[in-house]
Amino acid sequence: MSRTDIARRSGLSKPTVSLALQRLVEAGLARQTGKASGGKGPSAKLYELNPGSGWVVGIDVGRRWMRAAVADITGGIVVRRDERARARSSRALVAQTGEIAHRVAADAGIDWSAVTAATVGSPGVLVPSSGQLHRAHNLPGWGSHGVVAAINEQLGTVVSFENDVNLAALGERSKGLGRDVADFVLLWVGTGVGLGIVVGGELYRGAGGAAGEIAYLPIGDGDPRDRANRRRGQLEEAASASGIVAHAKLLGVRPPFTPTAIFAAARRGDPAARKVVVAEARRLALAIAVVAPVLDPQLVVLGGGIARNNADLLLEPLRRELHTLSPFAPRLAVSELGEDAVLEGAVATALATAQDRLFSRHEDLDRLRARHPDTTTLATVSPARLIAAPDFGPGTPYPDAHV
Repeated sequence: MSRTDIARRSGLSKPTVSLALQRLVEAGLARQTGKASGGKGPSAKLYELNPGSGWVVGIDVGRRWMRAAVADITGGIVVRRDERARARSSRALVAQTGEIAHRVAADAGIDWSAVTAATVGSPGVLVPSSGQLHRAHNLPGWGSHGVVAAINEQLGTVVSFENDVNLAALGERSKGLGRDVADFVLLWVGTGVGLGIVVGGELYRGAGGAAGEIAYLPIGDGDPRDRANRRRGQLEEAASASGIVAHAKLLGVRPPFTPTAIFAAARRGDPAARKVVVAEARRLALAIAVVAPVLDPQLVVLGGGIARNNADLLLEPLRRELHTLSPFAPRLAVSELGEDAVLEGAVATALATAQDRLFSRHEDLDRLRARHPDTTTLATVSPARLIAAPDFGPGTPYPDAHV
């Protein structure tokens, strides 16, 4: 991107842009990549973010899999690792979280001290007042006291924690179907059930961070006041992987009792398995019918292993049922990111933190120089405003909201 392009997009004068670019290059945050060709007059110098000026790590902690990725400051993923999760205890998961993070950094050829920020995604909601992860029922001991502190100790950098479904929604916002949609929701159906909510292009967490915990909607069989339903939520008890298996057993579907086998039986025409699929579609349609008039989303993205892998069976009956239930008709689509949605969201979240830190650090240096003007000339504009300009750098991941 040339100096003229940046001036036009940011609304700043060319001299101001030139001085700010000089500061960014001197700080190692940007670099010259070449010169433009083909136009009249002298060739313009082209600039981009320096990919190696910062590194981030995203980690997805799930019941079955743990995934981690390293990305440079432009958002480009350099290395990733996928491992079976050691979900037998919180201690094992915490140890694995630290191990996979350090391994993936080593795979990328960087020292862990070079990592500017890391984001850990998992089931549950972090409650700042207690420092504990609540409602993480699918990971043994994950809500225990000291888990968050132990992960912080393992990683030893700027670590943020976020609900996995929220991160999946941010992944869709960054790299998936939500790129050009301001208001959408991600309906996640797998080991658990949840909703990621994006309003006006921003993730909506609610007053206590629990917005989107639709597992607790009173949808499903039995009494919603029953303690068994209240622990995980009635919708999750009915519509998650374990709920599908329980319903299949009740209807006499033949083993093996796994969601994959049950949906495969439905594809072969097994009448009992088909009833399980229809019931699942109806429950999900009812959940969307509850959410649609409250949030009025333009798009509902279906994610999670159950919804994504079986969309060929679920999507049409879900649409039909939703049409009969509600006058609201958001567009339904299946996630294109698949199993990578949470990891993409974790990387995007860590990236926003890292960019804020890097550019704030540079601005702190400018404020110090301003108090001692004899050392250097103070530019009149924050470098972060330039980075916020569209198309600056290979990945352009730095949105105006973070400036």
